[in-house]
Amino acid sequence: MSLLDKEPVKRVEKALKEFDQSISVIILENTARTAKDAAESLNCEVGAIIKSLVFKAEETYVLSLIAGDKRCSLNKLKKIINKKDVSMANPEEVKTQTGYTIGGVSPIGHLNPIKIFIDKSLERFNDLYAAAGHPNCVFKIDFKNIQKITNGEIKELTE
Repeated sequence: MSLLDKEPVKRVEKALKEFDQSISVIILENTARTAKDAAESLNCEVGAIIKSLVFKAEETYVLSLIAGDKRCSLNKLKKIINKKDVSMANPEEVKTQTGYTIGGVSPIGHLNPIKIFIDKSLERFNDLYAAAGHPNCVFKIDFKNIQKITNGEIKELTE
């Protein structure tokens, strides 16, 4: 069975095709579970890899899209969403909210609507790569289009 036949990857592929027929899922021979792994597989800078990080903010969830070479600032995120109790979601919460397992969390095609914030530092790259529902699947997109396809808010999110 091809990785393209897996349900989470199909969800990403569908969202991509509805947005732009020219963007498709890339299958990597090596894992892209971490930003470093993905950058090595794609022969690009670690910062061009979009980390999709799910945070629990009291009773809701938010998704932060962060450059692979940066760390999300919890303090900045707390101020942006105006909530005091914010922490990384656990693997089960990530799966329930997005439909993806950690290592393959995509910025698109989520099972449940989720508020998305995009770190401004990603705009320094012409090409960005994001997970496509599986640790060996990614898609290539530019900053303007990641904002359009996710309807995410651009913010200063990193430490």
